[in-house]
This record gives sequence, C-alpha cells and structure tokens, in this order.
Amino acid sequence: MTVTTGGPLPHATYDVVIVGAGVVGCAIARELALHPRLRVALVEAQDDVGQGTSKANTAILHTGFDAVPGSLEARLVREGAHRLAAYAAESGIPVEPVGALLVAWDDEQLTALPGLAAKAEKNGYEDARFLGPEEVYAREPRLGPGALGALHIPGESIICPWTTTLAYATQAVRGGVDLHLNCRVRQAGTGVLHTTRGTLHTRRIVNAAGLGSDILDRDLGHSDFTVTPRRGQLIVFDKFARELVRHILLPVPTALGKGVLVTPTVYGNVLLGPTAEDLDDRTATGSTPEGLALLRDKGRRILPDLLDEEVTAVYAGLRAATEHDDYQIHARHGQGYVTVGGIRSTGLSASMAIAAHVVGLLAEGGLDLGVRDELEPVRMPNLGEAFPRPYQRPDLIAADPAYGNLVCHCERVTLGEIRDALASTIPPGGLEGLRRRTRARAGRCQGFHCGAAVRELLEGRRP
Repeated sequence: MTVTTGGPLPHATYDVVIVGAGVVGCAIARELALHPRLRVALVEAQDDVGQGTSKANTAILHTGFDAVPGSLEARLVREGAHRLAAYAAESGIPVEPVGALLVAWDDEQLTALPGLAAKAEKNGYEDARFLGPEEVYAREPRLGPGALGALHIPGESIICPWTTTLAYATQAVRGGVDLHLNCRVRQAGTGVLHTTRGTLHTRRIVNAAGLGSDILDRDLGHSDFTVTPRRGQLIVFDKFARELVRHILLPVPTALGKGVLVTPTVYGNVLLGPTAEDLDDRTATGSTPEGLALLRDKGRRILPDLLDEEVTAVYAGLRAATEHDDYQIHARHGQGYVTVGGIRSTGLSASMAIAAHVVGLLAEGGLDLGVRDELEPVRMPNLGEAFPRPYQRPDLIAADPAYGNLVCHCERVTLGEIRDALASTIPPGGLEGLRRRTRARAGRCQGFHCGAAVRELLEGRRP
C-alpha cells in the first residue's frame, strides 16, 4: 500500500496513471485494482481525495430518470446507481431511499410532467407516477402553498459522497494502486506527466481531472470540449429542520440543470440549493450574498417553514459543465489516452459504471488487463444518522471506551472515530479531510467548541 504526499516519484513506468482523485478518478482506480498484474497510479493536485467537485454536491443517488434518452450519461447513471447501491450496502456507505417529488408550481410545469414521465420510461425507469395536489400535500404537509401536482420518483436516494470517494480510494490503495497527493500535473505528453513532484512515465493516461480536464486534453492535442465552471451555492440547515421534509423536492429542470431543490441529507440536515452560475474562475468556491438571497427566495416558496430554521453552514461547489449535453469520454488508442470530461452532478451516481466503461476502453486499446481478482471488502465508518453511530453502541464502548468519549458534541463524534481516521489507509491531510471522515467540526458550532481539541488530535499532541 503506497500513499505519498511529498518527495520524489517512482522512476518505474506505470501501466496506467489516472489524473484526478475525485469520485470518478477513485472509482477508476478501484476498477483497475481488480486486475493485480497492472501497475497503476492515481495522482491528485491537492492533499486529499475528493477535494474538488466531489466534496460539494447535493449528495443524491440519482436514478437517471431525467437524463437525455440514448445518451452515454443516461446509460451510465442507470447502471451506476444500481452498482453503487449494492456497493454502499456492502461497504457501510449510508444511503436512504427517501424518493423524490418533482413538483409543478404553475400550469407550464404541470403540462411538462407527462413528458418527463415519458422520458423516464425511455431511460428504463418505469416507476414514476403522477400525484395530484391532495396526495402531494399528504406526502409533504409542510410544502408551500400552490403546488399543482408532482411526479413521484420513488427510486431517488440520498447518500454520503465523502465516504463513497474514500471507500473507492481505500480499496484501490489496498489493492496495490499508488496514490500520489500534492502532485499537480503541470504538463502532459504521450506517456509522460510532468508534475510538481517530478516526472511520471506511463503506458496509458486517464484524464479524470474534473475542472482541469479540458486543459489536460489540450496538452495532449485535443479540443473536443471546454469546461465552464458552474458554481452551485448551497445552504445547510440545522438538524431540527429534518422533520420538515420527507422526500427530495425537485423543481422541473431547465437547460442549466436540475434547479434549486430541497433535500434531506444522511447526516440529518436539510440542504437548499444549488444555484447555477457559469463563471470563468475555476477556483471561485465562495458563497455570495446574491446567491444566498436567491436560494432563500426559492426556498420560501418550496418549504416556507425551512427559512425559520437555523443555518448550520453555507458552501459552494464548481461543476465541470461543458458545451455538450453528454459526458465527454473519448479513447485515443494511438496515444494510450482516455479522457473523462464533462462529468456533472450525476458523476457520483454513475461513478462505478463510468469506471467499468473506461477500463473497457483501455482494454479495447490494447491494455492487457490480465486475470481479474476480487478486492478485499472494505467497511467504512458510518456517518449517517439512520444507522447506529459509535456513541450509540454500548458493545463498542464496552470494548473500547474511546468510542464513548465525545470530542465533537454537535455531531456526536468520538475520540475513537478520530483516532481511527488518523490511522486509516488514507489519513486526512488536514482538518477538512478529518471532517469528511468523521463529521467533526461539521455541526451547529462549526468547530467553535471542539476545534482546538480536534486540531490537537490531528497534530498528534493527544493520544
């Protein structure tokens, strides 16, 4: 198992190097680890996996009901959702099948619902059902006034995106993949990557660089797409708001995306968002007064009581939007290169199917995968409120009292959980990484009370 965060890179030539350790890059690394004869590396510019788009999405496991029929995205989301649901159950990734309501608020939206139901059927999803206003309000009593009907999508679920990415990466590393962090690619050519930590040589390159995927693509001589960062700002409401909503509440989608939604999270909070702002700056992950005001205005119509609840946090993520309506996955067999671009908010749901598709393309291009083997299963720490947490397990506390010692009281995070995260296969590179592994500092006080203690544990000053 090799995880490096600094120093020189190996001189030997890899069979495959994957650029970008987001949820898609980590899924591809895991899929390649199923073939133990391969020498594989996963390189990431930042100090942890899942540090880009993957950490800041709406955390929905989509069915793909509203994808463009016949598109690659439609197929991969449909296949990937089934794969990920099974993998989550095996690996301890929290998932809650809450279902979704696509709510119509005016006559135009109401007349669009049958077309969306027909689109769902074309995408292989046959469980969508129209609900009249009476049934809509029976299901969601706190919904704002004026809803004319809804399309019920019972297969939509909520999931932990942090644990998903980390589970893929953990299995990949344990399966023999080298993970090189703090390793930004400065320039690429056929079979070679010049990084901030030195040069990597490889027989195949997989470009899963997210917001930078078009830049790497141009380095390798292609210009099939241009990434336009699309900022999505979100508001996280306190856990007391959770009882207000039972489903994912979706708007009728537009060309810019799925629009502003209200959704519960597996952590017990409620999300409102995202915005959809096309930007030039690929680092603009800050929230704005205008964006948050827009969200509050939209939220007031969808779920008026939500606006009376306390806000725990606000955040923003950048999605890798392109000028195309579909994923941009292309194989250049002559170069030993596969680009995986334009993976938008559905990338989490599609991740396992994208990985299988990419490895298939590599094999078509002549990569000898060798014998396929099974990976040792992983069991991830539970971060979801619908399943027992360590502080709720007397058996665990009796065996190790550290699981009964609360460090973060807002999120009920114990000393045992923090200790385990720091000693894990891929330990956190900083406080934010620790938060994604344990939820420490993610609660109502945002680390005001526990921040110093958590930092001391991270820096090794306490046992």
